[in-house]
Amino acid sequence: MRHWLARQRYLVDFTLAALLRRKGRNLMLLFIYTLVIFILASVIFFGSALRHEAKAVLKGAPEVTVQNLVMGRHAMAPPEWVEKLKKVRGARRIEGRLWGYFYDKANGANYTVMVPSRYDRKNALKDGETIIGAGLARVRDVRRIGHLFLLSPKGKLMKLKVKRILPETSELVSADLVLMSRGDFLRFFDLPENGGYTDIAMQVRNRNEVAKIVEKISKMLPTARVITREDVLRTYENVFSWREGVVLAMLSAALVAFAIFAFDKASGLSAEERREIGILKAVGWETSDILAMKLWEGGLVSLFAFIFGVAAAYAHVFLFDAGVLAPVLKGWSVLYPQFSLTPQVDRLQLATLAFVTVIPFTAATLVPIWKAAITDPDVVMR
Repeated sequence: MRHWLARQRYLVDFTLAALLRRKGRNLMLLFIYTLVIFILASVIFFGSALRHEAKAVLKGAPEVTVQNLVMGRHAMAPPEWVEKLKKVRGARRIEGRLWGYFYDKANGANYTVMVPSRYDRKNALKDGETIIGAGLARVRDVRRIGHLFLLSPKGKLMKLKVKRILPETSELVSADLVLMSRGDFLRFFDLPENGGYTDIAMQVRNRNEVAKIVEKISKMLPTARVITREDVLRTYENVFSWREGVVLAMLSAALVAFAIFAFDKASGLSAEERREIGILKAVGWETSDILAMKLWEGGLVSLFAFIFGVAAAYAHVFLFDAGVLAPVLKGWSVLYPQFSLTPQVDRLQLATLAFVTVIPFTAATLVPIWKAAITDPDVVMR
């Protein structure tokens, strides 16, 4: 064992010396290799962190949401639905919610306008007050003004005093949020007092019974659409996965460049490398020694490229907020949320990245080496 370790150490020393003799070519090779891994790892880290943020933020979301459908379209849920849902065994904290969307012509942004839950004491509001998301506060310069001015769909100007700005940690889902009292909401959208609810939220005592409760609600209210918290999480998962695919498709040129690069590595050796192999064979090196040396060469280049690429991607995403990828993966057109991502690494995806980049390149180095190593030294040097 000691003899084998000493042999490997000598091979590594010789390999490093060989790499330094062609340092210009190898540095360029290392740069391209690192760049490809940096791009792919950045997408993986960013997507994984966004999924983690979505799960953390949606922990407090209703476990079941009931919406009314009329001709396949979302409509206001009748007030009597709340009383009917209270009869469902296992359900608790059933509450009709009021929320809607508003397009602000002043800056071309869409806002989500919502009435806070009556159970949410922290965000309780009086008429004339509002709580807004940090993204909206930046766009409308609310921190300096202290008030939010909105022109209702009917053309009436509403002035709201900003009671509080939501923390940036929740910007993933609250960047465009406007919270207002029930009275202000009804006046803003010109709705009747008992016109119903946008949807009905409910909690479940036993999470294992969610599927059964959904089944009961579907039978009780045939026109209702029932959405669970897991459905919302799956939607976020699908959206982020789709956007990751779009980014990877946009960056497919990098993958093609890497494929060409690996093919060029496997297609043959330079005259200098062939001559070096011939000399090694002539002085007594065996074919297995040459293959081991070149395997070390490919492995060291791959290892350093992978370490540098992953480290750079980690810094890009978690230290510099993924400035290159954020506009694409976050997905807001005007109100881009700004929040620091919690470092979250998907080990399986990282292992897959290593498998599809490190192993093919390392293996590609052995093909031309094996051909040269089994050839007579005199022929190779000629």
